Amino acid sequence: MPWDSSTSLGMTATKQLMKAQTTTERYTLADLERWTEVGRDIDPPIRLGVFGDPVAHSLSPQMQNAALQACEIRMQYARVHIRANELRSALVFLRKLDFVGINLTVPHKISAVAQIDAADELATCCGAVNTIRVRDKKLIGSNTDLEGFARAVRHEFSIDLRDLRVLIIGAGGGTGHAIAWQCALENCERLVLANRTPTKTSALIEQLRPLFVAPRVLGPVARLEAVAWDESALRAQLADIDLIVNATPLGMNPSDPAPIPAQLLAPHHIVFDCVYAPSRTRLLRAAAEAGARGANGLSMLLYQGALSFSIWFNREAPVEAMRKALVV
Repeated sequence: MPWDSSTSLGMTATKQLMKAQTTTERYTLADLERWTEVGRDIDPPIRLGVFGDPVAHSLSPQMQNAALQACEIRMQYARVHIRANELRSALVFLRKLDFVGINLTVPHKISAVAQIDAADELATCCGAVNTIRVRDKKLIGSNTDLEGFARAVRHEFSIDLRDLRVLIIGAGGGTGHAIAWQCALENCERLVLANRTPTKTSALIEQLRPLFVAPRVLGPVARLEAVAWDESALRAQLADIDLIVNATPLGMNPSDPAPIPAQLLAPHHIVFDCVYAPSRTRLLRAAAEAGARGANGLSMLLYQGALSFSIWFNREAPVEAMRKALVV
C-alpha cells in the first residue's frame, strides 16, 4: 500500500487541524460498504482508523493525526463504530479499501485473531490483536499493548514490571491478555489474574505457567494464580500485591462501580487504570484517598499508539507530538 512521507500536506497548521477535526465523526460498517462514495471528498483521505464499540471516547484520532501531520504524511485517522457481530464484515471491506491499517479496541482484540491472514509472534502468543497493517490486501496483526503497558508503568511509576507483584482485574479480555503476557515475559515477581469467568483465565494460566517455574517470592504464596473477581478473593491476595491493573472498561461511565472495593486499597499499592476517559476514574479517586499512587491509561494509549505508527510506516513515531495532542 503506497504512501509518500515526503509529500507535504500543503496547508497551514490551522488548516491541518481543521481537516483533522473532520475525523471526530464516527463512521460505521455501512460507511465502509460504500467507502468510495463516503470518502470521495475527504482531504486528506482517511487511510487509518480505530474499530471499536464503544469508540466515540477514543483519543487515538487526535494523537495519530498529530503524528501524521508532524511527519507530513498526507492522510487521516478516524473512528469507526463496529459492533462485535460486524467485525468479520468490516475486515472483509478493509481488505478492499485503500487503508494502511487500523487499531482495534474493545470488544475486538481477541476475536480478530481468527479473522486476519497472519499475526506476529507476540500477538499469536497472547491471542489478541490491537494493530492491523494492510499489505497486498492481506491483514497482518500485531499487539502493541504489551510493550505499551510496560513503557507506561515505567514512565508513571519509575519501576519495571520485573520488580512487581501484579494483580490484573479483567484478565479474560484482550487488554488483560496482553498485559498478563508482558508481565510474564518480563519475569515479574508474582502475577494474579482475576476474572468473573474462570474458563477465560484457566487456559491463559496454563500458557504462562512455564514462565513462572523459578521461585522468586518468599513465603507460601504462588507466583502465578487465578482467582475469582469478588471481594473475598481479592482481599486474600492484596497483602502480597504491589501493582493493581484495571483491564476492564469499568470507569468509562460515571455510574460504573469501581472494579475493586475502595476499602481493599492500601498505601503500598500502585494502581494503573487502563481507562483514560474520564481521566480520574472512581478507582483512581479511591486510590488517592487510600494514599496509593495511581495513573490512568493515557500513557499506555500514547506508547501503544507510537508503536502502531512505527508498524504502519516503518519509522520512528513522533512521540512528543503525539503526547502534546493528548494534553487537554
